[in-house]
Amino acid sequence: MMAALSFTDWTKAIQARMEQALLRHLPAADALPAGLHDAMHYAVLDGGKRVRPLLVHAAGALFDADAAELARAAAAVEMIHAYSLVHDDMPCMDDDALRRGKPTVHVKYDEATALLVGDALQSQAFEILADGALAPQRQLAMVRLLAQASGSRGMCGGQAIDLASVGIALSLEQLEQMHRLKTGALLRASVLLGAMAGKELSEDELAALDAYAAAVGLAFQVVDDVLDATADSATLGKTAGKDAADNKPTYVSILGLEQSKALAETLRSDAHRALEQFGDKARRLRELADLIVQRKA
Repeated sequence: MMAALSFTDWTKAIQARMEQALLRHLPAADALPAGLHDAMHYAVLDGGKRVRPLLVHAAGALFDADAAELARAAAAVEMIHAYSLVHDDMPCMDDDALRRGKPTVHVKYDEATALLVGDALQSQAFEILADGALAPQRQLAMVRLLAQASGSRGMCGGQAIDLASVGIALSLEQLEQMHRLKTGALLRASVLLGAMAGKELSEDELAALDAYAAAVGLAFQVVDDVLDATADSATLGKTAGKDAADNKPTYVSILGLEQSKALAETLRSDAHRALEQFGDKARRLRELADLIVQRKA
């Protein structure tokens, strides 16, 4: 049934499912401590494109993964992503007041609450993933994958490099390494968690999905840098032009605007090529590569 939907209708259906899954896996907003739980709901629900959950579901479609296990993996990834945004927006990091078109958590509540929201969402993500019904060894492998993607060898490590790079002229290779950790690691985990919810991956399958994830992960950041330089805050739902204002190295600052756009298109082609062995079953992953590169916000 889902396979017959247009891409637009499929994304809307997955996004609606995700809202339900996230609500189901969050503590009740009025449960003690109500202030913290209310802020967790604010941080996670009703916002964002849900690109990571979409990647989980698209990769799961390759191997006919169980819908409940995909929803569980997607909710875990999205909670890690949401926690990272809450912490990223705090004054000690990027100090931003706008996220997904509304005040950031530390602005809406306070800094201490924002810190605890991020901590609690991270813990909640691993609780969700650990409660699945897959074979124990595969379940453990999925937990390990998400932990590595989130930690010092993944997203947190990339953020540390980003913070240390303000005002420093990075090479293109150094910038790519930073973003493969900061943005790409969690996008890769999204793809692999979706696939692993369906089956154990062969070496060839893992290599192909790794190549796809590397391409879309980098493309996502390249397009982010382009949009930060060209779109307004209302369109982005966050403060536009902040990278340049903060003197951060970006693809646009290193390559220029047109060459950055050309790089995004090259990465889109790389992503499509990586999926050739999967045939039409990889249609949603291909469409997501197109969405990531062609998005306007």
